[in-house]
This record gives sequence, C-alpha cells and structure tokens, in this order.
Amino acid sequence: MQWQDDGLVLGARRHGETGVVLELMTEAHGRHLGLVHGGRSRRMQPVLQPGNLVRAVWRARLDESLGSLAVEPLESATARLMGSRLALYGVGHVAGLLRLLPERDPHPGLFAMAKVLVAHLHDGAVAPALMVRFEVAMLAELGVGLDLGACAATGSNDYLAYVSPKSGRAVSAEAGEPWRDRLLALPDFLVDRPDRRGLNAPGPEDVRQGFTLTGYFLDQRVWRPRDLPVPEERTRFVALGTADAG
Repeated sequence: MQWQDDGLVLGARRHGETGVVLELMTEAHGRHLGLVHGGRSRRMQPVLQPGNLVRAVWRARLDESLGSLAVEPLESATARLMGSRLALYGVGHVAGLLRLLPERDPHPGLFAMAKVLVAHLHDGAVAPALMVRFEVAMLAELGVGLDLGACAATGSNDYLAYVSPKSGRAVSAEAGEPWRDRLLALPDFLVDRPDRRGLNAPGPEDVRQGFTLTGYFLDQRVWRPRDLPVPEERTRFVALGTADAG
C-alpha cells in the first residue's frame, strides 16, 4: 500500500531511539499517523514541527498498519509561530480540534481551512475571526453543526441576530427579541447572505460573540459528551484574541 499527499503536521511522539510517530492532517487521506525513521535527527526535527506543511509518502504492507512516512518540507511555519503567543496557542488548538476527527477520514475542505488559518495565526487582526469560522466548520464536520441560514421561527433570512442554545438554529432579531436573554448572539460576520457581503468585517466584539457561540456548542455537543475539558490552548487563544473587546 502506498499514497502521496500534502499534510499539515499536528504533532509527533518518540518511537524507539531515533524515530517518531508523526501525526498529519492530510488533504485526501484525513488525519493519519505513520512512523518516520530518523525523525529525531537534526535534519528532520525542524521539518516535523506542528504547523508545518509537508509532502508525505505513506507506505505499509497492509492498509490497517501504522506504516512508515517519508516527508519533505513544503512550507515552514516555525518562525511565524515561535514569534507569537497567539499563534502558538492557536496551532495547539487547531491540532486538538482536528484530533477529534476519526483517523483516516478525509475532510478536504477542513484541511484547506486549516492551512489558511495556520498561515495567518501570527496576525492578531485576522486570526481570531478565522478561528471562529474554523470552529463553526469543525462542528459541521463532526455532525453537530449550526443552522445559520434562516430564522427557526419564521423561515426568513432577514436580520438574523441570535442562535437558539437548544437547537443551534438562527433566530431573527424580531422573533428573538422577547427571549433575547436566553439566546446566544449571532455576529454578523457569520451570516452568509449576498446583501450583507462587504458589511460583515468583524470587530473585536463580533469576534468575542463568535467565540462565545462556538465555545458553547463545542462544549455541549463535542467536549462534554466525550468527557473532555475545554482545552487550555483555546482558553488562552480566546483571551489573547479578544483582548481589545473590553
């Protein structure tokens, strides 16, 4: 068995005296593990850092085997990540989210989003909003996504302003007004409508509302059912990314 694919490095753990078991999020083969012989060498250690993009060749006698990985660098993110606390916490959170996916289950759209996000994690002006969008996409890929296309009460897509904490469906400003204290705010940059494009550049308060929204549903639908705590990397990333929100 053999395949070649691009992969985003999620992490590595020692194996034997010189090798590592590398964990990648690949474009066509999903989250995948493989043994890198000599992965602890001086040449390979910089290549196998989380956030780096590599070209990987996986080989195994049987499809269900761990197999071996031969990797070559495509794009290094180390310098960008090491210079930013936001980026370091961000790449840890992204890796943790992707580990929630079943191994070897392809998610090409999520892979593309993760590449863009990791490339911008050092940029505090855009990284937080990108992370919110990535968390929304993760919920969808895990089968517990939000329905933000139309109001749950009226069926209209006009002036969507809230999300029901029970159903995960959007609610319009008018329909939700009587229950606004029980609903979650829906920031405008998550509302995808042609008439709102160009008007939904998120500010700090929008991003804070976005993290509150995604954090609630990640906790209720993903982490808590799996008996997992809220990741420390997310908590720190959100604190840094919303520091200007007041």
